Amino acid sequence: MQSLQQKASEWSRVDPNDAFAIDNTNLFEKLGLQTFIDLSTNFYNRVYDDEEEEWFRLIFANSNKEDAIQNQYEFFVQRMGGPPLYSQRKGHPALIGRHRPFPVTHKAAERWLHHMQQALDSISEIDADSKIKMMNFFRHTAFFLVAGDELKKQNQGVPPCKHGASKPAAS
Repeated sequence: MQSLQQKASEWSRVDPNDAFAIDNTNLFEKLGLQTFIDLSTNFYNRVYDDEEEEWFRLIFANSNKEDAIQNQYEFFVQRMGGPPLYSQRKGHPALIGRHRPFPVTHKAAERWLHHMQQALDSISEIDADSKIKMMNFFRHTAFFLVAGDELKKQNQGVPPCKHGASKPAAS
């Protein structure tokens, strides 16, 4: 049986070395807090305003947009070399468990990635190399969540993931 990481790599078409290249650079130090806030705000504005794919927007209908923005940027900051903002407020990221209430399908992952790519492209403070590293991580993580969603449907235990592991904070 394939591991969740192997499925994520296969489905995302992102090699694990590329997916976790974010660990080789402290993107928080490089980009700063405001850039992550801007990215998450831009992303969720796109999600909540999605007129093309109502089914996708409806996934978020019971979520508070401001909370979603905060959760996302705090996770990104923590995962990409900054302080553990997310864990301090909410505990371990436990990505699969936290996404359990949502239908995390291949189609949903692709739509999420569509909005994230647009959000990344709109933030001029993020250089091209960082955008590539971030998008590889996002793509791999999105399909890791799809694999986790399929596993939960089989009522099996879910192993820990590298996607939510904190990177040491900037010094």
